[in-house]
Amino acid sequence: MIDFLREFLYVVSVFYIIYLILFATFSFFSILIGAYRLYVGDRIFRFKNKFDHDDLPVSVLIPAYNESVTIIDSVRSLLNLDYQQYEIIVVDDGSADDTTQKLIDEFEMERIDRPISRELKCHPEEAIYENIVQGVPITLIRKENGGKGDALNMGINASRYPYFVCMDADSRLQKNSLKEIVEPVFEDDTIVAVGGMILISQCMQMEDGEAVRYRLPPNLFVCMQALEYNRTFLASRIFMDTFNGNLIISGAFGLFKKSIIVATGGYSPDNLGEDMELILKLHGFCRNNDIEYRMGYQPSAICLTQAPTNFRDLRTQRRRWHIGLMQSMFAHRRIVLNLKFGLVSFFSYLYYLIYELLSPIIEVFGILTIALAAYIDVLNVRYMIIFLIVYAIYGSIISLSAFSQQIYTQKLRISLLDILKVLLLCVLEFAFFRYVLAAIRFVALLRYGKNKTTWGKIDRV
Repeated sequence: MIDFLREFLYVVSVFYIIYLILFATFSFFSILIGAYRLYVGDRIFRFKNKFDHDDLPVSVLIPAYNESVTIIDSVRSLLNLDYQQYEIIVVDDGSADDTTQKLIDEFEMERIDRPISRELKCHPEEAIYENIVQGVPITLIRKENGGKGDALNMGINASRYPYFVCMDADSRLQKNSLKEIVEPVFEDDTIVAVGGMILISQCMQMEDGEAVRYRLPPNLFVCMQALEYNRTFLASRIFMDTFNGNLIISGAFGLFKKSIIVATGGYSPDNLGEDMELILKLHGFCRNNDIEYRMGYQPSAICLTQAPTNFRDLRTQRRRWHIGLMQSMFAHRRIVLNLKFGLVSFFSYLYYLIYELLSPIIEVFGILTIALAAYIDVLNVRYMIIFLIVYAIYGSIISLSAFSQQIYTQKLRISLLDILKVLLLCVLEFAFFRYVLAAIRFVALLRYGKNKTTWGKIDRV
């Protein structure tokens, strides 16, 4: 029996070495390619003029549920964008608080009778309010509760323009973000969607609609999320964009071509990861119908979003994300190992399957095998500690590189004290925070049947 366990543990150790080496390789090339593209983009911005064109008419959609704390600031920030032709549509998805009344009072909105098309299925509206504020049309739709996807479908039905941007109710845009996110549409007429870069608002100091200073808040949860966001949006998203392989455009900020979204059937109201499910659906729709398409990623289009400030809210958010990931990947499982989908199938889908969806199971299993090896006295403690230290240092360097890219490309000011904090937090985030997230996601998988349709509540500040 002991001999069998030794052989089993040897096979497991080989698997984990390969697993970690592949992930480290992916991280390295993601950072390298991300840095190159950001550098090239910065040089182009410095020495060449942007395309000379009129602004593309855009509808900005904001689904809201119990967002009375943040909704006024979010809408008011959108009124100061450096953009000519856009409308704002807020869809109140049956809030139990005073979200609707606050908007009516703040922007002096009046109730109107306006027909809304039913191109996409959604719960019916209860009331519609409109006004024009600072030259920007604002529409407020109060509807029955149906979930975020259902609210977005209502917003698409009500939108007047051929492209729409979806945003979260707690998000803020830099004043040039709308100009930046539509730029790929003018450069490539096959673009059907564009993702923007999402950063943590608690770390940014804004002046005149632009982020000018990076400052780490005292909350450790927020700090470590900020480093995680940098690594995700400044590395892996840019890397996968090189072969049209992104499987998600964040619901916090994304641009979409309305006609093709309507053709695919819009957002799924029953999926907690409606943003990822839509992108997988787009990949399938375009490839199955032989439509030439591209989904872009624009790191210069900045969106600031609030990060959870405590463990309870973080757990709620990441549980929801992981269940949505599982729902989306299972719904579009035909993509895996499908030649029609090329690298989307053989790289992107497999990456999300192994290193995102199944990673908490793999990591928990790894901890259990370490405990088993220690129990039967075959664990090489010295080798394990050295390996984990080296891997943690490597991961910290990757995180620090992504952070440095953000500071350089956005030309942010940062104090020496915050630089020292980042150096420490990079190690802490990689050696501790990722395992906290793994535990949250592992529990989410175990409790999938109970949580698969619930969003949970996150406190806003």
